[in-house]
Amino acid sequence: MNIKDNSELIIASNNKNKIREIREIFINEFDNIYSLFDKGIDIEIEETGVTFEENATIKARAISKLTGMYALADDSGLQVYALGGDPGVYSARYAGKQCSDSANNEKLILSMANITDRRAKFTSSVVLCAPDGEIISALGHVEGEITHKLIGDSGFGYDPLFFSYELNETFAVASNVKKNTVSHRARALSNLSKLIK
Repeated sequence: MNIKDNSELIIASNNKNKIREIREIFINEFDNIYSLFDKGIDIEIEETGVTFEENATIKARAISKLTGMYALADDSGLQVYALGGDPGVYSARYAGKQCSDSANNEKLILSMANITDRRAKFTSSVVLCAPDGEIISALGHVEGEITHKLIGDSGFGYDPLFFSYELNETFAVASNVKKNTVSHRARALSNLSKLIK
């Protein structure tokens, strides 16, 4: 994908950490990078895809069409091998519609109670949609395993249960800077940046 001069990017998110990470990677590709909040956009886009890439594409297309700008979206989650890849695209709502990080973690601990194969990975799919509808996408992964209990109090989501092989600690013990050196989203964004000419 060739990015035109004086182009602007909108990120289909209001997650401050995600926005900061994307700005750092794409600072030389776009003149200005905005969040949904920056543009006064407050909409809920229904994620009806069955894969991370499908959900990210749905969000990127919708925001690009709404704004006429380049739009970037990501969808990510935890995949546990022994659970057939669950919670997968349902990671954020694993414990049901009225879920929370603690409820999701509690359900995962119970689901893994009698399982010895605890291998898992975080996956991120990032999609960039151009104003003309052209799409490019990239994936990022980080491997690890599920601990038997919550370890650490940093991070969010499943971070206290995800032991990273590369960091030799859970994501909730690692600092944000350290975590982002191996994170699935950082890797997906790096792979996507290579596809931009």
